[in-house]
Amino acid sequence: MGNIIEYLFALKKSGAKLGLERVVKLAAEVGNPQNNYRTILIGGTSGKGSTTVILDSLLQESGLVVGRYTSPHLRDLRERITIDGEKISEQELEQTIIDIKEAIARMQKQENFEHPTFFEIMSIAAFIYFQKKKVDIAVLEVGLGGRLDATNICKAEASIVTNVSLEHTRILGGTVAKIAYEKAGIIKENGVLISAAKGDAIEVLERVSRERNSKLMRVGREILIKKIERSGNGQKFSIEINGNDYSGFISLLGAYQIENLACALGAIHAIGIEISDETLEQGLSRINWPGRMEIVQEEPMVILDCAKDADAMKKLRGEVELFEYKKLIVVLGISSDKNLEEMVGEIAKISDQIIITAHKVMDRAADPKLLVQIVEKHSKKGIIVEDVKKATKKAVEMAETGDIVLVTGSLFTVAEAREIWHQDDAKLGREFNEVPRK
Repeated sequence: MGNIIEYLFALKKSGAKLGLERVVKLAAEVGNPQNNYRTILIGGTSGKGSTTVILDSLLQESGLVVGRYTSPHLRDLRERITIDGEKISEQELEQTIIDIKEAIARMQKQENFEHPTFFEIMSIAAFIYFQKKKVDIAVLEVGLGGRLDATNICKAEASIVTNVSLEHTRILGGTVAKIAYEKAGIIKENGVLISAAKGDAIEVLERVSRERNSKLMRVGREILIKKIERSGNGQKFSIEINGNDYSGFISLLGAYQIENLACALGAIHAIGIEISDETLEQGLSRINWPGRMEIVQEEPMVILDCAKDADAMKKLRGEVELFEYKKLIVVLGISSDKNLEEMVGEIAKISDQIIITAHKVMDRAADPKLLVQIVEKHSKKGIIVEDVKKATKKAVEMAETGDIVLVTGSLFTVAEAREIWHQDDAKLGREFNEVPRK
């Protein structure tokens, strides 16, 4: 597996390149595997991973063989590609990448050849694996944007855009409307779009849906959330879709997770799959999506949440405020391409102490010294502990009875901290992501 990881690692270091030409050619070279099973495509600024996992579990419980493709991974590269919850094996992944490399070698003889990116190759690997294992349906999480994302070459029966806020503005555009247009690219001709977006974003999605003769199901209109009630380590809910009532309990915390669930149920309804009360209950009971309002320790309480942008951080702040606590100690590690000012501003509003740290992924972490300066603008004191695990352990040591420790800012930060409580031998993901510090 070592040579394959080195190959993928080198590609990932070269970065992302939006565009469909490379992945369309590669897919054709390997026989367009993405066309041989049903597909649901999930995009959005935040919540798309959770929505994908919810869909995966409910469809499995409905008796279907389900392929799931998500990104990035928390601990193990193989997490990105699963069938019925089981990760692709190292042997299967290695052989699939070898087959793709052989296809790329044949393509190099073509005129104007451009090497596919890491994400494009991983997407094609998922498509090949799903075809080989004869899945009934695949749920695919969009990587970046939508219109030019590698996942968008599939023929989705239904598309989901969970929500839209400012992200990757240098790539997707500087306004919510421009970003919504990029995400609207996953809407298919004569298809179905399900969305919980609001404001300028939903206006764009409505316009594109009309242009493509695509049915639109909106949370708040065609899909109604009738009740959300926090209950222990989860939430009770009631959702109505076209006169059909869905109610139950979901272990994922955060009111926004009920919007994600509503989108997932809307997609299932749209493609004609009936969900019984028992299927809903069993499907939701088996959901495991680490690092999303995850409580890993009770006393002091430690919460891990991979809020990665300002909108997600604002939602996280609202959820944390529902807890009873004396002091909130935050371990904060953010990636450098985010809106640092807004993210820090949101969490600083409720923080008593902020420990600044830096994840180890691909030199992407924001400079802790810069984050401290931003923290101090909000009249809060920030201290730097660059290693995520050491920062987290320090926060736990500082916490007293009744305090909460919150680790947040990036999935990568959460992944490193989570290993304190969840040691495993899945080194594939850590070795792939981490690079030595300079």
